[in-house]
Amino acid sequence: MNFDSDYRMLIGGELVTGSATLDVVNPANEEVIASVPDATQDDLDKAIAAARTAFPAWAATPIAERKAKLAALGQAIMANADPLMRLLTKEQGKPHAESQGEVMGAGYWLMAASQLDLPVTVNEDSDDRYSETRHVPLGVVGAIAPWNFPMILAMFKVGPALLAGNTMVLKPSPFTPLSTLKFGELAAQLLPPGVLNIVTGSDDLGPWMTSHPGFDKISFTGSTATGKRVMQSAAPTLKRVTLELGGNDAAIVMPDVDVEKVAEELFWAAFRNNGQICIATKRMYVHKDIYDQLRDALVAYAKTVKVGDGSEQGTHIGPINNKQQYARVLELIQDAKDKGYKFLVGGEKADVPGYFVPVTILDNPPEDARIVQEEQFGPVLPLLKFDDVDDVVARANATDYGLGGSVWGNDEDKAFEIAQRIASGTVWVNETQHLSPMAAFGGMKQSGVGVEGGVEGLLEYTNAQTIVRKKRKEAVAA
Repeated sequence: MNFDSDYRMLIGGELVTGSATLDVVNPANEEVIASVPDATQDDLDKAIAAARTAFPAWAATPIAERKAKLAALGQAIMANADPLMRLLTKEQGKPHAESQGEVMGAGYWLMAASQLDLPVTVNEDSDDRYSETRHVPLGVVGAIAPWNFPMILAMFKVGPALLAGNTMVLKPSPFTPLSTLKFGELAAQLLPPGVLNIVTGSDDLGPWMTSHPGFDKISFTGSTATGKRVMQSAAPTLKRVTLELGGNDAAIVMPDVDVEKVAEELFWAAFRNNGQICIATKRMYVHKDIYDQLRDALVAYAKTVKVGDGSEQGTHIGPINNKQQYARVLELIQDAKDKGYKFLVGGEKADVPGYFVPVTILDNPPEDARIVQEEQFGPVLPLLKFDDVDDVVARANATDYGLGGSVWGNDEDKAFEIAQRIASGTVWVNETQHLSPMAAFGGMKQSGVGVEGGVEGLLEYTNAQTIVRKKRKEAVAA
């Protein structure tokens, strides 16, 4: 298996090239590193048809066998972790260590998801009738994965969808398709033809999928703005949707924290993966009693962090993944400059090839600043002062987003109490970004619809079916 070339789509168990291609760019140097198929509508139709053909047999396959296939697929990812990691760094930009963690996490996620079970609920078992509710697969799922964590976020969808008995057509981001296509080669060896299909393409492919009548469900991870278009496009055929969308996560740092101990962890809560995480800390509210101390500690640590090519030893933070997002982050920085906000570190565009933005921290901008109100999805963090818990909870909740958040404090009970007041789908106490395949993850408000992970996420890929059997009186008497 050659990881450096020969990138083909997976349709009906066959690896296919397609009639057109699109280029993939290394964000660290803006050089084209590969070309991948640019799927046509006919390619998509074939992938959906293959998934539809494979569905009855896969749905009828005993769940124990489906579990075994998923576990084997997870093991195959782990067995190929090194070449997949290097490929992921080339296309996404993140350092090798982070790519290694993502690839291993993708394998682990499939293996863990294979341990879940579909529940059966007995509603009634009386002399008159027996009633149970079980969960049956939806059919063909269209999955659209993003560019920030292309491998593991795809597995968030592949694992539960296939375990539940559905078949799938998966579309990776056009910015990061390479590792997913190589994953497709592994899947071709382990799954029945048509159970998992992978198509790549440019901007037209996503809308073709969301509006296509051949899909029974769309699972999408991406921005809130795009998520709204996905929901609108899915409406005419009443497709089921799971939408994991944007966030503007607030961290609340209480005055009793040990600043020296938490400063590094708080830094990475905001800047891990270059801030390109939906559940990264996007706003950091710091109690006035420790504001200056934590501010200085964060700035001092930021100056030790190396920004550079993720394939180079010693790099902590890579480039922004793509030119569009790079321009978006620079625009927010320029807006902050135009408004006269104070920069503690960073704020200057790096004069080198690649989509590099230095670690940037702002000193207490106003609450209505764009950098506070909007999701930056890059290495820019506003620090904000507070002195009243009720006020900071209100400020944290004053957003259309509700994906994640965190509370930090030595008094864990107090921090836990505050966490319960945050209107977000997941709130962490004294950590952040910990997700589990055994726990539901999803957003409130405009951060999404539905959940991924856990039994709740598995059930998103099913219809509830209640079976009621009227008992014959003679059978009861017997």
